[in-house]
Amino acid sequence: MAKSKPASKTAAAAPVAVPAFLAELLAARSPSGAEHEAQAVFDAHVKPSADLYENDVLGNRIATLNPAGDPVLLLAGHIDELGLQISYVNKDGYLYFNTIGGHDRVMIPGRRVIISTKNGPVLGVTGKRAVHLMDEADRKKVPEIHDMWIDIGAKSKKEALERVRIGDVATHQPGFELLHGSVGVARAFDDKVGAYVVGEVLRRLAGQRKKLAARVVSVATAQEEIGTRGATTAAYAVNPHLAVAVDVGHATDHPDCDQRKYGETKLGGGPIICRGPNINPFIYDRLVAAAEAAGIPHQFEADPRPTGTDARAIQMGRGGVATGLLSIPLRYMHTPSELVDLADVERTVQLLVAFALGLKKGEHGRW
Repeated sequence: MAKSKPASKTAAAAPVAVPAFLAELLAARSPSGAEHEAQAVFDAHVKPSADLYENDVLGNRIATLNPAGDPVLLLAGHIDELGLQISYVNKDGYLYFNTIGGHDRVMIPGRRVIISTKNGPVLGVTGKRAVHLMDEADRKKVPEIHDMWIDIGAKSKKEALERVRIGDVATHQPGFELLHGSVGVARAFDDKVGAYVVGEVLRRLAGQRKKLAARVVSVATAQEEIGTRGATTAAYAVNPHLAVAVDVGHATDHPDCDQRKYGETKLGGGPIICRGPNINPFIYDRLVAAAEAAGIPHQFEADPRPTGTDARAIQMGRGGVATGLLSIPLRYMHTPSELVDLADVERTVQLLVAFALGLKKGEHGRW
């Protein structure tokens, strides 16, 4: 009998199960102010588990579990993403645009984009003058927004305006793919993973209501990328005692990243727990204790200012909210190809479930 060969060390890993909820959020196109597709995904997956479910005029989705509970815990993850908005069409049918959110202009040209229109998606390509047609000085410059356009193959302004309208929004075309193992790539992990986490936490807690003292309110917030606007109104409406924002954070484990400036965090190292003036000490201590008790890998970051997340707005809601921040490590933020380890996403869900179940009546984060 022939001896069996040992498995190759380079053999492909078993396929990672990608939650349908997360996959659908990543496929949804939802630039700030046009979050319709992501709202529909959150509605479909979270509303059935909620005791109360609401929307508001900014486009937030507000799901409540255990409405008579105390304390009131708000979990926030934003469903909006970067985008482009059509602002002008020239006589030859080329579309000019403004940016929604903070773009690296180097990344914009030469990309396929999907324009969301009243008649359905329209494919386009972002263009600029080719490198062959530039002089030496121009080749060293980062193109200005007005020096780029979207080409939809139209022959005239009239033809273009029959297909798109001023104010239509566009997103980069690339969707989600697994890169290797549990590491995935997508255009909008920022912050579809955060919205997924807060929705998934509520779904899992729904089966453990009897263990839950707190009222848990999971909010998919709108318009974070243009100023944490949805979180501002959600914090006022919910009026929570405690809150945790879930966003992405920079994984600093790649070349050309000075950890002396940005700290040490890595993909696959677990959720990043923030510490600083934006963070309530009670929330920080309880998140760390919950992670340690459950054996959940975790990392730390220090931020001496208001963070660039929904936590900034929530902390200042009404008379103040005891706020924490969990970040999912991510490489290449605000590009069409962001990298996240799905294991870190699952660990963040597990940590927040443990944190919520550990809260006791009257724990309001005062210190």
